[in-house]
Amino acid sequence: MGSKRLRNTNSIHDKSFIMLTFQEPAPTFEDVWRMFQATDKQFQETDKKFQATDKQFQETDKKFQATDKQFQETDKKIQETDRIIKNLSKQLGELGNRLGEFVEQMVAPAVVRLFQEQGLEVHECSSNVTSKRNGEALEIDLLVINDGVLVAVECKSQLTSAHVDKHLERMEKLKRLLPLYKNHRALGALATMVASDEDKAYAQEKGFYVLCQNGEGIDICNGAAFTPKAW
Repeated sequence: MGSKRLRNTNSIHDKSFIMLTFQEPAPTFEDVWRMFQATDKQFQETDKKFQATDKQFQETDKKFQATDKQFQETDKKIQETDRIIKNLSKQLGELGNRLGEFVEQMVAPAVVRLFQEQGLEVHECSSNVTSKRNGEALEIDLLVINDGVLVAVECKSQLTSAHVDKHLERMEKLKRLLPLYKNHRALGALATMVASDEDKAYAQEKGFYVLCQNGEGIDICNGAAFTPKAW
């Protein structure tokens, strides 16, 4: 009897559960339609985001392409600059060689002639003379010497007033850095391939001999009344 009642009770409980389950309202067509519309809207928004992302990727790709083009153009400019520098270095090297030949083949004989015209015998002719003493340095392109007189010659492809001023400084410290010649009468000269009349006049005003290239030779530009400065 007791066990029968328990089964009846359980049976009643099961029926109540079934009744409660069937009492929940089923989704209507409108509910389902709204769900589809909401889902479609989400898909559309997601698609817009994908399109926006794709557009960003395309713009980024364009920027990368533009940057790559700039790098290529910069690389071309660097190569062109490198070519110009190499060409300029070659020209400067050729100019240096030419200036060396100018000193050796044209200037030195002209200075020797200058000495001879003054009745002086040349004992020594040295190029690229350098000296360093007590923190000072001296470089002379050509040094022409006899027992009592020397001429320090600075050679330039194109003479300027700045070169004249620099040679004045050089002459002021010559005997200090070359004490072997402290008792010599030191004269200065400037030899050039090209020079304006103003720069030649300025050099003579400062007491320098001016030697100018003229065709295949060197002319002494100083007039008969010129008196060189002695250091």
